[in-house]
Amino acid sequence: MIELPVISANQLQRKPDWLRVKLPVGKEYRHVRSLVDTHKLHTICESGNCPNMGECWGAGTATFMILGNICTRSCSFCAVATGRPKAVDLEEPNRVAESVRLMEVKHCVITSVDRDDLKDGGSTIWAETINAIRRESPDTTLETLIPDFRGIWENLDRVLAVRPEVVSHNLETVRRLTREVRIQAKYDRSLECLRRISEAGLRTKSGIMLGFGETEEDVIEAMNDLYNVGVHVLTLGQYLQPSKNHHPVVEWITPEQFNRYKEIGLEIGFKYVESGPLVRSSYHAEKHLFDMQ
Repeated sequence: MIELPVISANQLQRKPDWLRVKLPVGKEYRHVRSLVDTHKLHTICESGNCPNMGECWGAGTATFMILGNICTRSCSFCAVATGRPKAVDLEEPNRVAESVRLMEVKHCVITSVDRDDLKDGGSTIWAETINAIRRESPDTTLETLIPDFRGIWENLDRVLAVRPEVVSHNLETVRRLTREVRIQAKYDRSLECLRRISEAGLRTKSGIMLGFGETEEDVIEAMNDLYNVGVHVLTLGQYLQPSKNHHPVVEWITPEQFNRYKEIGLEIGFKYVESGPLVRSSYHAEKHLFDMQ
């Protein structure tokens, strides 16, 4: 097996040139930008400083985060605040649906914090948000980037019952590094979550961040594990450290290595592989609406 080079993050004082992004431009982007500013709409694209915001907005795709902005978990890679979340906002589904309508979103991605404090894991709000968007924007397709619901599968079933076009749950990292990177998560529980999504007959998607110190063998093992539970779409992107208090970047993965992983993923059998330094979970999400045949 040929090993392509990576660059130690410790050898660099700045990000490599391939992580530079172009400024957002274009008529569609300006239209969405104006709507967001005028109506004070909230997207995780903007609050998360996503490098692909301009491209996605230009393609009519936007990502919204529901169930608040405080997470009950403390993953070492994530910039979302950890603590005791506020009470569930029962009007949130209608507000998100109104935002989708105003922004004329063609493909809507919904994600959330983990709500392990709730008996239903937030799944009721998840289902109500999907239904509200469909009422307001029946032509908008939907992707849900969901938590693992602590393995309480009746909560997962509540989301699957409303049949979003794509259901995604991120593995985030390889098996060997899961305890270090995803402190309250379990590698096999995530795989079981994805297996259940696939067995429900839904387009199933997952993502892995690279640069935590994983080997190529680690990544290929994870790719095979995901394929074997029925995942159709795989995303691979470079981990970027949100602050000095988060997990360090151990390696900058080269574009050549990302291309190699894409080739390997397609050879394994994934229907679609997005692999590159700036790839994020919702990157090119609108292209993942392939036929399931």
